[in-house]
Amino acid sequence: MIRNSRIKTEYEDKNVFWASMSDLLLGMTVIFIVLFALAMIGLTKQNINQLNFKQEISETLSQEFKKNNIPVEIDKLTGNLKISDLELFELNDWKLSKKGEEYLNKVIPIYFDTILGNEEIKNNISQIIIEGHTDSQTFKETSSEEANYIKNLDLSLKRAYAISEYIVNLDYTNDNNYKKDLIKLLSTNGRSYSSPIMNGEHEDYYKSRRVELKFQLKDFSFIEVLKKYTFTKESE
Repeated sequence: MIRNSRIKTEYEDKNVFWASMSDLLLGMTVIFIVLFALAMIGLTKQNINQLNFKQEISETLSQEFKKNNIPVEIDKLTGNLKISDLELFELNDWKLSKKGEEYLNKVIPIYFDTILGNEEIKNNISQIIIEGHTDSQTFKETSSEEANYIKNLDLSLKRAYAISEYIVNLDYTNDNNYKKDLIKLLSTNGRSYSSPIMNGEHEDYYKSRRVELKFQLKDFSFIEVLKKYTFTKESE
């Protein structure tokens, strides 16, 4: 009888232990789900704020170029500045033309005065990208689609590099010397004809041949948002 009572007590103790562990795990799971949901909401809000910020920068850029009577094509959502290859290069060449240098001398100072001359904008920029693009027309000397792609990739990259080199070596005013910022932020990319501009079902060859100036804003990771939320709650 005593033995049965002892066994029963041990059995009940084990049940209490496992019940407590189950409650603890359930509680931790609920907390994690709540924090995860809040972090996702935080990321969504950050993404919306980032999109709005980009649109504000795009509008500022457009106004500055308009004020200086310089016609440019700027994407109102992303702030990407698109420049036709005819403004910068001779046909199938990657060396900046005289016309291209004169064009960059007018455009680049205004562009960098806007995104790097403003501390709030500059502190939120993670990268400035010079990106070259070509159309998909076939070079005469290429014998396959792969060879044509590589030929265009080489051309797009060399064009982007030529502009990057010119921008870094450009003489800026003493008050607005952006060379140190450019060394940290500037990158060069060639896309060949992987991102054509379409006009309905057909490629617009003229618009596809371009160079784009892009800026990327800093992203908030899941962990950063979670830490920010947790710190805020603890401070309240």
